[in-house]
Amino acid sequence: MNTIIELKKVNLLQKTNVIFEDINFKIAAGEFIYIIGETGSGKSSLLKSLYAELPIKKGAIKVLGYKVEELNDDNISALRRKLGIIFQDFQLLTDRTLYDNLLFILQATGWVDKEKMDDRIKEVLDNVHLENCEQKMPYELSGGEQQRATIARALLNYPKIILADEPTGNLDPEKSKKIINLLKEINDKGTTVVVATHDYSIIKQFPSHTFVCKNRSLVETNSGKL
Repeated sequence: MNTIIELKKVNLLQKTNVIFEDINFKIAAGEFIYIIGETGSGKSSLLKSLYAELPIKKGAIKVLGYKVEELNDDNISALRRKLGIIFQDFQLLTDRTLYDNLLFILQATGWVDKEKMDDRIKEVLDNVHLENCEQKMPYELSGGEQQRATIARALLNYPKIILADEPTGNLDPEKSKKIINLLKEINDKGTTVVVATHDYSIIKQFPSHTFVCKNRSLVETNSGKL
């Protein structure tokens, strides 16, 4: 299968703290991958390295053909437009409606045709089952709805890869299940999905390829035995 994420002999640091040492890692197009580990084990840092938010100390990372460690600012922007990034803390703009949150992203990433932007916003809201919420303010949405809104935002530019950092971290078990179901739906349509989480219960409910962060390494594990 076509490899779209590859790490070779990567060392990753936070300030002077070594998080990963000499790790190798591959993800093929269309996969659904869990990155698991306890808080502070490096899950979020690993995702940040994939979109050039956290530079690596040693080794090589290739994402969608980009050599991440060699990118300049323009190329970093080009890479990130091909990724959908989902944050645990939602990061919605609190002073505008859900529609205007999504419109802001489209305008910031070069869309200019009002009709096409309107159609795309309606399409992604339908995809995440928020079709009747476009005029709501973020505070009018439940936690689960806010997380679905962040998924809608991540889908706007037709990403090849979704990177989800603790997408169920602030949600109760039932809402967590709905979010993973939604990410599975997106994956079934061909988008590669990488989920960083310490919520082992969702992995048992929705097993898939799983890698564990431990002792500065990244090792594939059997999700059914967690």
